[in-house]
Amino acid sequence: MIKAVIWDLDGTLLNTLGDLTDSVNYAMRQNGFAERTQEEVRAFVGNGTRKLMMRAVPDGEDNPLFAQACSDFLSYYKDHDSVRTVPYDGILTLLKELQRRGMESAVVSNKIDFAVRHLCSSYFGPLISLAVGDDPSRQRKPAPDSVFEAMRQLSVKPEDTVYIGDSDVDIQTAENAGVPGIGVTWGFRGRKVLEEAGASFIADTPEQILSCIEALNAEV
Repeated sequence: MIKAVIWDLDGTLLNTLGDLTDSVNYAMRQNGFAERTQEEVRAFVGNGTRKLMMRAVPDGEDNPLFAQACSDFLSYYKDHDSVRTVPYDGILTLLKELQRRGMESAVVSNKIDFAVRHLCSSYFGPLISLAVGDDPSRQRKPAPDSVFEAMRQLSVKPEDTVYIGDSDVDIQTAENAGVPGIGVTWGFRGRKVLEEAGASFIADTPEQILSCIEALNAEV
């Protein structure tokens, strides 16, 4: 039976795209680069801050201003991560229902750790038991390291756990961690990407997450 629901953050629980775009473009302006559109940034996110900036900065790491651009992004985002960010419709209701049913919710994200903790605390409070962000001691998703760390802290086994996210990286993460995965279509990637990644369960609304979990429990 599912005891722990581990979530991706960006594009799954929170729509962070506006603040990420604003922060990328602050770094672009500071270093004399052309700004990026929101749709470009949508395609850039999902593999951590460094990968985001490698995709946003012309010539990526080879650009002599790359390190400065990364620093500018992080500095700006730290103070502006909650300006336009909002939970997706229905998420708070779903988290409360999962808690009512005795399931713990945690977050595992490739986003920088300070932002993961701040956003989870600000938007979800006690509805999220644990927030795990990017840490140099662990490999980023789709490596399973952070999911393993979350399960360790929650004292749950893979068969007690489900991982939920909006991207192919998240589906691969669930597979690598040996836990069932659920893809959500309202985020940054969409249904086609999830299907191509081999998602066994796909939810179009937060309410459908409950049906997916019930189906997983029925398989036990």
